[in-house]
Amino acid sequence: MLTAERHRQILRLLAERGRLGLSEISSRLGISAATARRDAAALADAGRVRRVHGALLPRDFGLEEPRYSRKAERAVTAKLRLGRAAAALLPDAGAVFIDSGTTCLEVGRAVLDRADLRIFTNSIPLLALAGEARATLVSLGGEVRPLSLALTGAFALHWLDNLRFDAVVIGASGLDPVAGASTTETAEAGVKSEALRRASRRILVAHGEKWNRPAVLRFAAWNAFSDFVTDHPFSRAERLALSRAGIALHPPRSRP
Repeated sequence: MLTAERHRQILRLLAERGRLGLSEISSRLGISAATARRDAAALADAGRVRRVHGALLPRDFGLEEPRYSRKAERAVTAKLRLGRAAAALLPDAGAVFIDSGTTCLEVGRAVLDRADLRIFTNSIPLLALAGEARATLVSLGGEVRPLSLALTGAFALHWLDNLRFDAVVIGASGLDPVAGASTTETAEAGVKSEALRRASRRILVAHGEKWNRPAVLRFAAWNAFSDFVTDHPFSRAERLALSRAGIALHPPRSRP
C-alpha cells in the first residue's frame, strides 16, 4: 500500500473512532509498528492529526471541556437563535426529550409556555425553570456531572429505557463532517445515544463553531438524526452529504 493511501485509511479510521491507537493502525492496515509510528508522525507534522502517547486524535480535538458557566457565556445571541429555530420543530403537545447543554437550554426556554407539552430532560438548569413553566418538566434522575450540570449514569438510562418521545433534541461537543456528532464523556454519550433511539424525529442542535472540531467520543453517525439546526455556512458538498444521510437542515433566522 502506498504511503498516501495508508494516510487516507488512517484518517478515515480516526474519523470513525475519534481516537486511534498506533497498535490498531498496525493491525488494521497490516503494517509494522515502525511504519505506523512513521505515518502517525508524518500526519501530525502536517497538522492533520494530534498525536498523544500511543495514539492519534483529531486535529481539532480539545483535551479539556470548559465548565458549564464558561460555555453559557459564549455565543449567547447565536444560541438564542438556534434554540428558537429548534423549538419551532417541536410539537405543541406530547412528550419530548431535551438534552443538557447551553444551546439545548435555549430550546427548552422557548417551549416552556406550551401547556400541553411534557418535557423530559437531564439538564439541571432547565429543570430549575420548572417554577415559571406552563409545560410539565420531568427529570430523568441520575448522577450529577458537575462539569456540565447533566444527569447521567444508570438511573438516567433506566428511565429512558421505559420512555418514548414525539421528538428529541440533542446537543454535541463536536461535529465531524464524515463521522458525525461527538461528546467528551462516556456517561453523557450513553444518554444521548439512548434518547436518539426513542423518537422518529431526532433533532441535532449545535453552534457552527463545533463543525469540523470533533470531540473524543462519537455518539451518533449523521444518519441517526432527522433534522440539524445550526448556523454553520455549509458548502455545497457538505449540504449534499448531509442530504444523502437523510437530514433536513434548519438555519436560524438572522435575528433572535
